[in-house]
Amino acid sequence: MTKPQAIAITPGDPCGIGPEIIARAFLNDALGQSDVAVTRHCFVAGDFNLMKKAALLVDPAGQHLEVRLIHQPTDAVSLPSGVLPVVQAASVAANLPWGEIRAEAGRFAGDCVIWATQAALNHQIAALVTAPLHKEALSAAGAPYSSFPGHTELLQSEAAKHKGVPLSAMPVRMMLANDEFRTVLVSIHLSLRQALDVITLPQLMETLRITHQSLGLMLGRPPKIGVSGLNPHAGEGGLFGREEIEIIEPAISRARSEGIDAQGPFAPDTVFMRARQKTGSKGEFDVVVAMYHDQGLIPVKYMGLDQGVNVTLGLPLVRTSPDHGTAFDIAGQGCADASSMIAAIRMARQLIP
Repeated sequence: MTKPQAIAITPGDPCGIGPEIIARAFLNDALGQSDVAVTRHCFVAGDFNLMKKAALLVDPAGQHLEVRLIHQPTDAVSLPSGVLPVVQAASVAANLPWGEIRAEAGRFAGDCVIWATQAALNHQIAALVTAPLHKEALSAAGAPYSSFPGHTELLQSEAAKHKGVPLSAMPVRMMLANDEFRTVLVSIHLSLRQALDVITLPQLMETLRITHQSLGLMLGRPPKIGVSGLNPHAGEGGLFGREEIEIIEPAISRARSEGIDAQGPFAPDTVFMRARQKTGSKGEFDVVVAMYHDQGLIPVKYMGLDQGVNVTLGLPLVRTSPDHGTAFDIAGQGCADASSMIAAIRMARQLIP
C-alpha cells in the first residue's frame, strides 16, 4: 500500500487565531518566503467559508492566496503553491465573532479533530497538525467534548476506540519542544493537587518508557533523559519531601536496568538550563522529564512561543500543534504570528515514519 503524503491541519477554535495562522503559513509559501515550501502537501480539515474569511485577513486583496475546496486528502498533493486546499470536515457559521467563547465554535473544533484523527488512524493522511482550540468552548459544546480537557485526551480516546482497547492501554504524554530543548510531562491537564497524586512509580516508569521509545525514533538513537525532581532542590535528601527518595529515584534505577539512559533526579530550577542546546554547545540531555504541567512548560514558553511545538507521544499517529493558545485578544486583527504553526508543520513532517 502506498504511504499517504498529505498532512491535515485542523483550524482549532474558529473564533481564535488558528484559521489566520494557517492562512499566513500558506501565504508565506505563496510569496516564496521560505527556502522549502512548508505547506507542501498540506490541507485544512475544516470549513471552506471559514478559511476564505481567514485568507482575507492575511491577503485582503486576494491576489496571492486561493482557497480551494477539495474532496479527499490526496487531492492536496498535486496542488501548486498559492492554493490553500480545504476538505469540508465540518461546518460552522462564517459570521461567528472573533474572540468570543461559543459552544458552536467548540463543537466545530472538536468535530474537525475527530475527522482528521480518524483519517490518520485509517492511513488516509501522513500526519495531523492541530491549531489551538479553546478549552472552555470545547467544554461548552457538551457531550462528547465536555469530557475532554483538551486535544491530547480527545486524540487518546479516539485512538483507543480505533484500536479496540481501554484508555489505560493507550498511554500518551505531552512533549513540548523548541530549538533549544524538549520536555515531556508526567501529568498533563490536572489541577496541581491532582497532579501530585498521580506522580507514582508506575506513572513515571510509563513516562520514561514512552519518552525513550518516541525520542529514539525521532533521533535515531537512544535519548539521554534528564529527570526533574518534584520538590525544591530535588528534596534535599528528604528535608523538603520524600517523593524523590520513594518514587523518582527507584523509577530511574528501574529504567536504567531496562536500558533507558535516565539520570537524576535533578533540582527543577536548574535541570532545564543543563539541557539547553546553545549555539556551539550541546546540552547534557536530549529531553527533560518534568513532573507536572507548569514545571515543564514555563521554561519552554519563557524561551518564546514563536518556535514552540507540542507533540503527543504514544499515539499510533503523528500529531503536532503550536505551543500557544487561541489568542482571543488579537483574533481577527490580521497580526497573529504563524511561526509556531510553521514549526509544528515542519516537525510533523520530520516525524512521519
